[in-house]
Amino acid sequence: MLERGDQLFTSAFAVAEILVKPMETGRREIAERYLAFFRHPAVAVIPFELESSSRYAAIRGDRSVRPADAIHLACAACAGIDLFITNDDRLSRKVVSGISFLCALDHAPL
Repeated sequence: MLERGDQLFTSAFAVAEILVKPMETGRREIAERYLAFFRHPAVAVIPFELESSSRYAAIRGDRSVRPADAIHLACAACAGIDLFITNDDRLSRKVVSGISFLCALDHAPL
């Protein structure tokens, strides 16, 4: 990824979810290491903002998309993400305006 000059994007919601376990278990040093990773210049954290909320509502119109997944997708759509990689094969078959490609992790062109 770095050799190709790609940039990694994730949502602030995803970062929060990643921090739950180390915070829950009192592993503050692990949480800090995760946060350091997300502060790397090759990583951009996308906030869930007002524009994201209308995208979220449109995505949630498909009730098979869970709320947490809709937040991730809405943030990505607002950022104009080319490739959204998920470990949820069901989600990878969705079409979301603003995201060029949704791809299952095992099929990702990494």
